[in-house]
Amino acid sequence: MKKFEVSPLSLFGSLYNNRQLLLDLSWREITSRYKGSVFGMLWSMLTPILMLGIYTFIFSEVFQSRWPNINEGSRSSFALILFSGLIAFNFFSECVGRSPHIICSNPNFVKKVIFPLEILPCVTIISTLFHATIGLGILFIFELFAFGKIPATALLLPIAFAPLIFLTMGLTWLLAALGVYLRDIGQTIGIVLTGLLFISPIFFPMSSFPEKWRGLASLNPLAMPIEQIRNVLIFSKEIDTHYLMYYATTSLIIAWLGYAVFQASRKGFADVL
Repeated sequence: MKKFEVSPLSLFGSLYNNRQLLLDLSWREITSRYKGSVFGMLWSMLTPILMLGIYTFIFSEVFQSRWPNINEGSRSSFALILFSGLIAFNFFSECVGRSPHIICSNPNFVKKVIFPLEILPCVTIISTLFHATIGLGILFIFELFAFGKIPATALLLPIAFAPLIFLTMGLTWLLAALGVYLRDIGQTIGIVLTGLLFISPIFFPMSSFPEKWRGLASLNPLAMPIEQIRNVLIFSKEIDTHYLMYYATTSLIIAWLGYAVFQASRKGFADVL
């Protein structure tokens, strides 16, 4: 039986060697989402705009949510703060939420011995990152329209976002593998993600958590990247070096561990499916 490599070098080597296939599959997934719809790819812009409007209305008008020390509760400021957090969360949520079904929904690829199955979770990452990029473009336009400028620290966004990408990639590989053997994961992951939505600093800052729960809330894997992304996009703050050292290192380790588990368990995929 063929033994699949699990080293970090094999990971990057596989992605590089299959880069064209990876891009082709990613584009196919992006376009297939809107196939047959009246507005087509326009939905990739309409959806975040509509969701931004809904969340902003509910939390700023119905629940009267306010962000501390931001222009006396300015709606524009609150909308931008909310939207920046949602972009990061939605990227993570969509990738992780779909991951248990990635292999199960592609049995034809599993039966092809020469097909690089390890790129399938990356296809989900790239297609979701495409929509996150569109959301960021909308945020920049709205920020420029509302405040007349985009902070210079926005140039640091790729550095702030990269650790979240690697963390998400590792979890996607892990859950894609486990989802083949434990189908219950696909049924429960939505509940977990809903819980993460409301304990992440999206609708309120981390400082709003009661002191006795703040330490526990900081264990949320989305808390640190959301705050760092918001800092560079909205608050003109530079990236915390602790975030880069601790979170980036942890994310890279999780990415490799997820890949290793995927490679170690893939030999049984065909038998289960």
